[in-house]
Amino acid sequence: MVGSVTALKTLLVGVVGHVDHGKTALVRALTGIETDRLKEERARGVSIVPGFALLPSARGEIDLVDLPGHERFVRAMVSGATGMRAVLLAVDAQEGIKPQTVEHLEIARLIGVRRGVLALTKSDLATPETLAARTAEIAAAAARAGLEAGPVIPTSTVTGAGIADLTASLAALLAEAEPGSDDGFPYLPVDRVFSRAGFGTVVTGTLRRGALAVGDTVEIVPGGRSAVVRGLQIHGRPVDRAEPGRRTAVALRGVGLDEIARGQALALPGLLAPSAWLDVAITAAASATDALGSGTACRLLFGTTEVEARLRLLDRDALEPGASAQAQLHLAESVAVPAREPFVLRLDSPAATVAGGRVLDPGSRRRRRHDPRVLADLAALAAGQPAKAIAVRLGQAGAAGAPLVDLARLAGAAPARVRAMLSEAGALEIGDRFVGAGAFEALRTGILATLAQHHRDNPMEHGIALERLSRSLALPDALTGTALRTLAAAGTVVQAGTLWRRADFDPARNESEAARKLEQIFRRAGLNPPDETEAVGRDVRRREALTYLVGAGTVIRAVDRVQRRAVLFHREAVASARTRLVDAFPQAATPETGFLAREAGAALGISRKFSIPLLEHLDATGFTRRAGDRRVIVALEPAPGGPAV
Repeated sequence: MVGSVTALKTLLVGVVGHVDHGKTALVRALTGIETDRLKEERARGVSIVPGFALLPSARGEIDLVDLPGHERFVRAMVSGATGMRAVLLAVDAQEGIKPQTVEHLEIARLIGVRRGVLALTKSDLATPETLAARTAEIAAAAARAGLEAGPVIPTSTVTGAGIADLTASLAALLAEAEPGSDDGFPYLPVDRVFSRAGFGTVVTGTLRRGALAVGDTVEIVPGGRSAVVRGLQIHGRPVDRAEPGRRTAVALRGVGLDEIARGQALALPGLLAPSAWLDVAITAAASATDALGSGTACRLLFGTTEVEARLRLLDRDALEPGASAQAQLHLAESVAVPAREPFVLRLDSPAATVAGGRVLDPGSRRRRRHDPRVLADLAALAAGQPAKAIAVRLGQAGAAGAPLVDLARLAGAAPARVRAMLSEAGALEIGDRFVGAGAFEALRTGILATLAQHHRDNPMEHGIALERLSRSLALPDALTGTALRTLAAAGTVVQAGTLWRRADFDPARNESEAARKLEQIFRRAGLNPPDETEAVGRDVRRREALTYLVGAGTVIRAVDRVQRRAVLFHREAVASARTRLVDAFPQAATPETGFLAREAGAALGISRKFSIPLLEHLDATGFTRRAGDRRVIVALEPAPGGPAV
């Protein structure tokens, strides 16, 4: 029967320690499960890949990840470690702390794991004095790694000593654990791919930051291929929904066995984009002997991905052991990784873990070094809160805004959740972008300043067109238009036709003697006005005066689209023409009774030069309507079901 484990409290615990210190035997004693499943692992007696086992508890379920302890398999260890939230440290009572013990603790510290349980294995083989010395040694090592842990527990898988206490300590760890983060942004790094009869292609991994349900569509990244979740299992149990933090097997429909591999991941479609630049918060390994220099070539490990990288420090030339900073990683090939994902940096020669941290911006570009704004933004992102990441990006974008998907990528959260955060923060959705409240207010202030400058420079103009204002601000028309409408609603700007002006600007008070004289010329000319060049000439004041008259609607610019020329009529002449056409063609209510352009010209006593642009203006303003070669007077058209007016 398919079920759900959503009500269970869960915790992913990494079992860490040096090779041959009894991690696998300890897991077997705790759970009864053999995590060394590969033939080579059983033959050699060492773990090569992470093994997984379920430890049930009255308080919930613990996923134990048996991590390889041999130096040669540290990369495999990291692939299992980056999803863990606590550690179970196993140290041989006779051998004590060894190199891989230190490195495993260092990796846990670097990826932010702060809680754990300490086990002294094979305690039946050690003297009380040795046990006391090892206990102090382990406790000190854990403290240096910043690990919050209870007393060291001596154990023996032979006699069973300490196993019950260890189980109780793990259960207490589960009880104290805070709920795992569910950002609605499922991410499952693939560590194994196989085929099973009746299920097809199956992948396994640790599900992060969001739930998966049967029927969900997922994207395989990098690569971009889509697949549908056909089935889910957690520790062999079929479920219809898997919560973040669980070891999960996913049966996929729509993808072949050769079309997905370890190192890729399952993610929400469209939310992870490949990038060769990552902004990161980084901490150098405290156990390192030398500072980590900017420009160091290393290997980046996150999830199950491994790629060559070059470290680029932004505020210094070297990172001292144990020190932290914001930096960049330039990758040899693009990766698709969520924001806030933990990572580890290793050197190939000598093989060593040198740093670790979390991804801040998964889709970055080359940044300027020692730039205070860049450093401040990255420091804000390092706080790790999605809402803060959104605020940073909106601040960077300014009035241009940012698309929802970009904000979701930076926040590492589902678009629906990001939209809710944006609404709570007062951001405005304009077209396909969001603009922060602060940036939008700054835009409104900038618009008012731009309008004021335009009025000073062009006192005879009645305002500025939206398109022209947008160009001057280098912003989309939709954004400028939204800001203008809010300013108009507040009463600080006014729209007059297609022009916008400040409400405190009155163009009429700037009317000049030149404008009054020019108006008289067009009024007297009636329907036979002078050409624009004839009326204005090269006189700048007359040009300004004409602009003022057109803006005021006193003079109307009518356009002959065929001849591509404009004719200027006084508004009184246009009003007179409307009256005369109604009188001349009282039956022009249908195409059959409408009039031709030459008939209109004859009725008005004007040539085609003037009648065509005039009629096109009357069409544009809705007084007439063209029907083939004839025109209908709209006011005379019959109403539906009734006679003509």
